[in-house]
Amino acid sequence: MVRLILLSLIQSLLLCGGQMLLKVAVLHMDKTLSWGAFFVRSVLMNGWLLGCGALMTGAGLLWMYILRHFPFASAYPLTALSFVFGTLGAMWFFHEAVHWQHWLGIVFILAGCFLVAK
Repeated sequence: MVRLILLSLIQSLLLCGGQMLLKVAVLHMDKTLSWGAFFVRSVLMNGWLLGCGALMTGAGLLWMYILRHFPFASAYPLTALSFVFGTLGAMWFFHEAVHWQHWLGIVFILAGCFLVAK
């Protein structure tokens, strides 16, 4: 079970990192998302999107490994750890305010992960 927890932590970090890079990528894109040649060029030339794709691909491949080697009922609830990392990333990197209700939800997520992993 320790191996599943470690792999799930890594997978959640990769997933969260990919989502955070996606946010950075769209913040650097043109404000008007029209489907013209300029938009397509800006997508293809956006290094943040490349990083996002790499992290999301890594998360997907690791998830496939997890699904192959561990019970789905144990593995899937641990994907909620990405919400914990997402909250921390929003707070640290994007300087977003996180209210007490959100932290209460994080506590419930961690408690649920602990119970599933037990």
